Amino acid sequence: MSQRSSSSTVAPRIVDLIAQRGLCAVFQPIVDFEDRAILGYEGLIRGPAGTALETPYALFAQASAEGSAIALERAAARTCIEAFAKLAYDGKLFLNFSAGAIRQLADDRDGTFALLRNMGVDAERIVIELTEQSAIPDFANFLPAISVLRKAGAEFALDDYGTANASMNLWVRLQPDVVKIDRFFIHDIASDPLKFEAVKAMQHFAAASGARLIAEGIENEADLIVVRDMGIACGQGYFFGRPHAHPLRTVSDDAREALRAGHIAVFPGATRTVSASPPGGMASAKMIVHAPALERHATNNDVLELFNRLPNLHAVAVIEHNEPVALINRRAFMDRYALPYHRELFGKRPCMLFANASPVIIEKSMTVENMAKLLASDDQRYLADGFVITDQGEYVGLGTGESLVRAVTEVRIEAARYANPLTFLPGNIPISSHIARLLGHDACFYACYVDLNHFKPFNDQYGYWQGDEVLKFAANVLAQVCDPTRDFLGHVGGDDFLVLFQSDDWRERAQRAIQIFNEGAQRFYAPGDRLAGGIHGEDRRGNPTFCGFVTMAIGCVQVQPQAGGPMYSSEDIASVAALAKRRAKSEASGLVLVEFEESQALLQGRTAAATVD
Repeated sequence: MSQRSSSSTVAPRIVDLIAQRGLCAVFQPIVDFEDRAILGYEGLIRGPAGTALETPYALFAQASAEGSAIALERAAARTCIEAFAKLAYDGKLFLNFSAGAIRQLADDRDGTFALLRNMGVDAERIVIELTEQSAIPDFANFLPAISVLRKAGAEFALDDYGTANASMNLWVRLQPDVVKIDRFFIHDIASDPLKFEAVKAMQHFAAASGARLIAEGIENEADLIVVRDMGIACGQGYFFGRPHAHPLRTVSDDAREALRAGHIAVFPGATRTVSASPPGGMASAKMIVHAPALERHATNNDVLELFNRLPNLHAVAVIEHNEPVALINRRAFMDRYALPYHRELFGKRPCMLFANASPVIIEKSMTVENMAKLLASDDQRYLADGFVITDQGEYVGLGTGESLVRAVTEVRIEAARYANPLTFLPGNIPISSHIARLLGHDACFYACYVDLNHFKPFNDQYGYWQGDEVLKFAANVLAQVCDPTRDFLGHVGGDDFLVLFQSDDWRERAQRAIQIFNEGAQRFYAPGDRLAGGIHGEDRRGNPTFCGFVTMAIGCVQVQPQAGGPMYSSEDIASVAALAKRRAKSEASGLVLVEFEESQALLQGRTAAATVD
């Protein structure tokens, strides 16, 4: 009894399963975003339902163990083609093959295309996908196989790009018609800046190579909107339909509505346009003073001759085998050398006598973050002596303390235009860029300028450190009420923020931000000031006055581009929103909306004025 039970659970051999026609086909739709239509289906194979071989993984694992993997691939393709022909669906059929199976298809091209003709599927409707597990040991013999299939009308695709063997090496060598981005990079791309950047790089390369991209693994609307707005043309995933023997003939209503969605994606990692730690190469290049150096065996007279010949040289480096070993500052050297008899006594002595044998050395590739640490270090010799700049340890030039301060400051100022250093929210450049994207897509949105009432008196009385805490609290409150997939939050500077709402319930979100902030801001006051309801301070003219608690004011402008209307700029939008903010500061509710008609008039007025100017 036990032996009979055991034998009944043994999985059949793959060759027997093929002979018994025990395989079945399922299909997953691939959708064209622009047409909102199904352009084709990926054919997938399944084993007998309810058995250990039902899943593709189990089937191919068993086939690999038996040495019949290519036979299973060919049988799977035949099964998919037969089933697809019976369905009589329009569109292309995507079929998975290993490199070995593709070579066999090309070798038996007459039989392959005869099968297609007999089944009623033209070769032009077939897209052959090279599976990611495929290793290609001999490209010279593989490329002709691809060429044969292409000449017959079939297209070639690289599957699951970004994983396993699907690499840029393959992309360059095989020049596929289609590249399918692996689902790893697409899942949660709406909230993952690194995945977004990886896919953007693939997109740039696809544009250069002429390949079409298909995003696999789309499972939710947020990821779909990001992929769509990036400009990727096609997608596949559970959001459009799971693999099924009788898949949808048309895109579902839910998917069509999502593709038609009017809101524009907020790309993840907007603050990452400039790295939080910019590379030092750019900064160090501005600091380098290309100056001659002296060898270790040089004399003090050699130093004097060099300083006299180059009167603007602030220091000279001492090197050995082109590596810096010391630094001689001009002022310190000349002051000492001017003493009586010093030239006669020390002129022929080694220059190391008056040298700083432990100079500050900055590697050319040092990050600006590490450069900035020098400014806060206890060792401040570089401010007077300057420092040595090296490239992989070898001397390339000198730098001054002044140039270091200037370089770090310039990089910090430039970085702040992209990301506010206090809140790490997007700065003015990403804000302008996102407004331009919204306007370029004719999106409807609400530009909301946020300002804090009575912030300056608070900052004056409690100090900048406490003021910064209030600003960070405001940023956190605004971030809480925003939908990160629809609403863009930026920090203009100081206590000014800008929210670009695409959420339908933007008003409730703005009101909630005002309420949360106004209640929470009181905790930053001393107990006595909380009881008094505010603080005594001065107005802008220096007159004594009583200032209430810091509160939030939001002025909103409705932007709804009109067909054939004037082109607005991000500066136009921000300026009109700032006007709405000034009105909001005098409103008890703290919230003012400039309705569409008035906002259009104001925007058109600014556009006309700019044209006259």
